[in-house]
Amino acid sequence: MIELNAVHKQYRIGDMILPVLKGVSLKVEAGEFVAIMGPSGSGKTTLLNIIGCLDNVDDGSYRFVGETVENADDDQLAVIRNHHIGFVFQIFNLIPRIDALRNVELPMLYGGVAPTERRRRALQALERVALAERARHTPAQLSGGQQQRVAIARALINEPDLLVADEPTGNLDSATGGEIMELFRELNTAGTTIVMVTHEEDIAARARRIVRLRDGQIVSDSLTQ
Repeated sequence: MIELNAVHKQYRIGDMILPVLKGVSLKVEAGEFVAIMGPSGSGKTTLLNIIGCLDNVDDGSYRFVGETVENADDDQLAVIRNHHIGFVFQIFNLIPRIDALRNVELPMLYGGVAPTERRRRALQALERVALAERARHTPAQLSGGQQQRVAIARALINEPDLLVADEPTGNLDSATGGEIMELFRELNTAGTTIVMVTHEEDIAARARRIVRLRDGQIVSDSLTQ
């Protein structure tokens, strides 16, 4: 599904050039659950952004689901993101004034899906994350773990090939974080490919493979079991 070959990425800060990724090569097969780890500044979030087509490479190649995307323009990347990738972040990014159901419906608004179909699919997604009974509650009426479940349901609404998660348990206590990781394991077992950035060893251990970065390079790549 994912194939990066000798990927480089750098950023300009004033007059300085900051190299972040330095020749990263990585393959992820469909159905894998991969955790990306590394110290601050190691390049893990930049790598995740490239995998999620939120950023482009400066050098090297990236193929996603068989398509070459390293030279894709913004419009092409947007199409890939909208149709193939779901995103879960540390900050839940829910709209506070609308309920869980309508938050989950949002990605379908941009696709022109009919209201009755949006509602059906949103309820189905909430059922998938065991939150259908809270569909009419606003974010303020939900716990942190429940809000993250809503965010996961929203990420799954278009049935993406890949779920990308950036510190998905970072704003949760350890027990709730464990519940979210169990949900991720269930989704992965059902066939969803997941690539996740985390700085927590116990969270990474719930994945099936851990890729470790340091100074913009992969220093280890191993299965957890």
